[in-house]
Amino acid sequence: MSYTEHADLGGLRDLKQLAPTEFDGFVALDKIVGRTDGAIPQKYRELIALGVALTTQCPYCLDVHTANAKKAGATREEVAETAFIAAALRAGAAVTHGTLALKLFEGEGG
Repeated sequence: MSYTEHADLGGLRDLKQLAPTEFDGFVALDKIVGRTDGAIPQKYRELIALGVALTTQCPYCLDVHTANAKKAGATREEVAETAFIAAALRAGAAVTHGTLALKLFEGEGG
């Protein structure tokens, strides 16, 4: 059994039925990425979404936003660079949180 299969997205129907107001709010928020009338072109919107998906490590988001980025004209090179930009930001967060760890070690955090 795999914990992440594309067919699992069918479970969204259950979430919609169990929490319809929250589900509708999520869907409305999620539509922001797919806007075509924003200042940010669709390809870049999808590459941003892909970078976030890589950082949060959501396989479903990776599936959707990789496909959407490709449809919007993104190249393999842009997807590869997006992966490394996401990695750099994630690494940067770990390093800067290291300063917080040192602060907490010294007893300055609370």
